[in-house]
Amino acid sequence: MSYNLIFELGTKVLNQEPLTFEEAMKLTQIDESDIPILLGVANKVRITFTGNQIDTCEIVNARSGSCSEDCKFCAQSAHHDVKIDTYPLMSQDQILQAAKRAESHGAYRFCIVTAGCGMKNDPDFERITESIKQIGSETALERCCSLGILSPDHVKGLKAAGITRYHHNLETSKSFFDKICTTHTYDERIETIKNVKAEGLEVCSGGIIGLGENWEQRVELAFALRDLDVDSVPINVLNPVKGTALEGQSPLKPMEVLQAFAIFRMILPNKILRYAGGREQALGELVPLGFLSGINGMLIGNYLTTTGRGATADLDTVRKLGLKPIAE
Repeated sequence: MSYNLIFELGTKVLNQEPLTFEEAMKLTQIDESDIPILLGVANKVRITFTGNQIDTCEIVNARSGSCSEDCKFCAQSAHHDVKIDTYPLMSQDQILQAAKRAESHGAYRFCIVTAGCGMKNDPDFERITESIKQIGSETALERCCSLGILSPDHVKGLKAAGITRYHHNLETSKSFFDKICTTHTYDERIETIKNVKAEGLEVCSGGIIGLGENWEQRVELAFALRDLDVDSVPINVLNPVKGTALEGQSPLKPMEVLQAFAIFRMILPNKILRYAGGREQALGELVPLGFLSGINGMLIGNYLTTTGRGATADLDTVRKLGLKPIAE
């Protein structure tokens, strides 16, 4: 019976023995009626390895739209016809004010995000590093950024400016990546992550579920992240945007989303699994269950081009579950 398997594999993880790929795949095949049991075991793993603190992060879309890349899910791609606000890099003061708002909302980390492939020959890079320095001098926030593909020199510049973590999603598994993006490679993303780690910085890297991938490809992504030893794993759920190549993609069922969270927790027992975009649309009133399925981090407030529940509602949910936002 599948509940016996869940307890067996849960005990293995609690004993600090890593799951094999084959064992993780068995958790994708359990009876639907046993998914709540899996969620409970994943929650026990989360408590055991990471406690009750919730890592909170707020982002700013500091440069929006007109991206050269053809990622099929993305509203900011120039390959798609989506009505969004498009603008150049915000001023240093605008970015600073966004950081101060994030701190007042209860964020522990603040992430500057820019649309585009990466920082090669990008004239905005120096202005971004100046903003990172100013945020460090005027707030107590941990600083992060998401600027696409980086060279080792870019990583050194960001480290000198004061970032402690860099965000760069793998998005999906290597075997599915070319179905999602063709304008750069999966290996380029891996290289950036390795460049960041080589400088001793933390890495925030995850992906999106519901792109059309199968369970094996989701598990493949989780194992790739484990092999890279990333620190924080944002898990987005596709929120299909009209005008993108995936606008007609069928949504995942809520229990499948929660099952995916739990399996990621079993594979990555001591990492930050971060609630990210799409959770409201995918789960609705079941959003709190994510925290009982292994989630121990979250983006609060809004996302890049879509709105969230708001930081107040997010943190209220956390507290009512007996969890503690890390900034408090």
